[in-house]
Order: sequence, then C-alpha cells, then structure tokens
Amino acid sequence: MRAGASSASENIDRATQDFLAARPQLFGIAYRVLGSAAEAEDVVQEAWLRWQNTDRAVVHEPAAFLTTVVTRLAINVAQSARMRRESYVGPWLPEPVDTSQDPHLGAERAEAVEMAVLLLLEKLNPVERAAYVLREAFDYPYARIADILETSEANARQLVSRGRRHLGAERKESVTPAAHRRLLEVFLSAARTGDMAVLEDVLTADVVSYTDGGGIRGASRIPVVGRTHVSRYLAAFAPRFWPQSTTRFVEANGLPAVLVEADGKQVALLCLDIGPRGIQRLMWVMNPAKLTPYVASLAA
Repeated sequence: MRAGASSASENIDRATQDFLAARPQLFGIAYRVLGSAAEAEDVVQEAWLRWQNTDRAVVHEPAAFLTTVVTRLAINVAQSARMRRESYVGPWLPEPVDTSQDPHLGAERAEAVEMAVLLLLEKLNPVERAAYVLREAFDYPYARIADILETSEANARQLVSRGRRHLGAERKESVTPAAHRRLLEVFLSAARTGDMAVLEDVLTADVVSYTDGGGIRGASRIPVVGRTHVSRYLAAFAPRFWPQSTTRFVEANGLPAVLVEADGKQVALLCLDIGPRGIQRLMWVMNPAKLTPYVASLAA
C-alpha cells in the first residue's frame, strides 16, 4: 500500500473512532431536543456524513465540533417537526427509548429523558429546548452553549432559565424508581379490574391521560382530564381491553413501564408520571411507528 493511501485510511479510521466515541452523546442531545428516536438517528446520520466531508485537519476537538453540528441540525428538524405535529391525529407523545443499557442516554445525568419531561419540553421553542438540554443533561458551560447556539452568554443563561421556569411551574417533585414501580403495580391491578375506588385513590385531582395512537382505531383522540373522568374512562374500557391482554414490566426513558400485548402483538406501552401526590399523567404509546422500534430495542 502506498504511503498516501495508508495515510488516508488512517485518517478515515481516526474519523470513525472519533465519531463513535461521541455518538452516544450526539444521540442523547438529538433525542432530547426532538423527542423522537427516529428523527434523532437521522440527525446523527447526517452529522456523520458531514463529518466525512469536513476538513478534519482544522478541527481540534472532534466531539465539540460534532456536538455543534448535531445541536444545530436538531434545532432545524425540531422547527419543522412542530408544524408537522400540529396536524398529528390525536395527542402526540415522545417516542419511547429503552434506557436499561444506558440509563443517562449518553448524558452526564439522566435529566430531560423521562417521557413526562420530554412532553413538557415540547412547549419550549427549539432553541430554548436545546439550551436547557445542553445545560441540564450534559452540564455544558454557558459560554459553550452560547457558541453552539450562536448567541451571547447572557442570552444562553436566559434561555436555560426560561426552560427551568417552565418545567418548574408544571413539573412536580418526582418519586424514587422503587416507589414508581410500586404505584405502577397498584394502578395496573386497579385498571385491569376497573376498581374505581383504588383508581381515584392513586390519581391526582388534575391527572391527564394521553393516548398516542397516531390515528389507529380505538385510540382516544383527545386527552382525558381529571380524576373522575380518567377513573371512569379506565373502568369503562377495562372489560374490553384487559381480558385478552398480557403485560410485562419493562424500562422506558429511565423509569419502570408496562408493555401490553394481545394476540402475540405489542399494542401499548404505558408510562406514568408520578409525584408525591400520586399519578399525574398517564401516557399510552400505541402508535405502531413508535412502539415497534421500542419493542425491537428490547430484543436487541
């Protein structure tokens, strides 16, 4: 092999190594900004293509370069995704991910990976969301966030502060995973039997039930709001939904969840948002486009 060819091969190998080393973090950023594993994978793939076509000799910190590329790409995708989700049939929920192998999903800490938090982050604009994610999950300094977002450090602080205020206003204190699992078990038993008394005991007064079916038959197309309405809703469909179904406990987005199967097919993933007062949100992921990749990741 000629010296030039050998050098080119070494450069490609190094480029691949640098990219693979950064990849978990790149996916973690894109997923948190987008709430979609499929869209996050597309962003990471686009970053890889750009990395291959970059003059890497002038890049002193590959991970920093790639983080900037992925964040900006994710913001662009998020801006178009917001318009697409306005025409989404029924409630939109984040696409679940299996975090059993990587609890923090490539981050310094597991912030902004829970389904309920990702749902709340949808109310931020994409730039605010990116700033919040970079700071709260990845512990990036404000100066670095400012560089990535092409803004001032003062504005970067404001963007993160807005995100904190918004989540602080809507997000109540969470419970431990063990407490989460216990209440999930109690809820599941009550939901399967339509036990109104227990359901009303474990649900908060302002509980909301979201069903993301993407238009499939049988999925509620509007959120169900309030303890009484949600309890009655669960009790009403219990005789039709549960007798032919089996359940198993899984992990989704850092917390225990329940995978519901019927006739050998996965039909729903149930995730709960639980605070000290009880269950605040029920999130039923039934859209096959979101459920199938999650189930496949469990078997991987």
